[in-house]
Amino acid sequence: MSKKVSILVPIYNSSQFMHLLMQAIEEERLKNNWALEVVLVDDGSRDKSYDKIEELSKIYPYIKGIKLSKNFGHQIAVKTALSHCTGDYIAIIDDDLQDPPSLLPRFFAKLDEGYDVAYGIRKKRKESLIKRLAYSSFYRILKGMSDIYIPIDSGDFCVMKKHVVDNMLKLQEQNPFLRGIRAWVGFKQIGVEYERSARIDGQSGYTLKKLLKIAIDGIFSFSTAPIRLITLLGFLGFSFACIYSVITIYGYFVQKIETKGFATLVILISFFSSLILICLGIIGEYIVRIYDEVRQRPYVVIEKTINV
Repeated sequence: MSKKVSILVPIYNSSQFMHLLMQAIEEERLKNNWALEVVLVDDGSRDKSYDKIEELSKIYPYIKGIKLSKNFGHQIAVKTALSHCTGDYIAIIDDDLQDPPSLLPRFFAKLDEGYDVAYGIRKKRKESLIKRLAYSSFYRILKGMSDIYIPIDSGDFCVMKKHVVDNMLKLQEQNPFLRGIRAWVGFKQIGVEYERSARIDGQSGYTLKKLLKIAIDGIFSFSTAPIRLITLLGFLGFSFACIYSVITIYGYFVQKIETKGFATLVILISFFSSLILICLGIIGEYIVRIYDEVRQRPYVVIEKTINV
């Protein structure tokens, strides 16, 4: 391949198995004769991941290392890597070999055919049933709510041409949802099915809190459905109130039914108070995101680098 290849890897607590990742990448580099750079971004690891990056950079001189000043999150780490890559073909993979480098030639072949983006579609996941159900439900909910087409079961694992990355970086969002941004910029894209491997070692850095944040970012960044839901709930509440009022008045004046107000009043107040709080929460989520953008803080702080 005459094109320069960039492989971007967000790193989090991976010091114990990072050498296996680099061995797998080096094997593919030699096999395919890549002109290669590997951008490793340490996202505030609690172990000695950055020390390992420094060690590996002496063995593999094509490594670029970036240490973030704290844990900014997976999406910010990937975005930082995107802003420091120089390749013609750019790949995003995980550090745990669940998306192994051996798959990349198959993806790069799609770019050679004329596609601008080839993204992975996960067909089988070696994870718990609860996680598989949660991921599957999220992608389908997101697809149903999103204002753009975001492919089902597609993660960050993908390869892209440089002009796609350049256009993605124009979107300076404080809470990026990169697979949504990738879909939003357009160009000629194709999904490539693959079976996702199990983690090679360690535990995933994606806690429930982080997974929920990514899910919320995806929904609120690329959908107006939540804010429109408020209007729908308002109409439903108004309809319910009107119907209930008619039934109550009819029963009192026509059927002479005594109206017992206390229990009814408690139920109605509880129902509509909860509804108001839900609606305020949805509005608040959009306002917080507006506030994040207006402050114009840098989305990341880099502590130190290697070969950058």
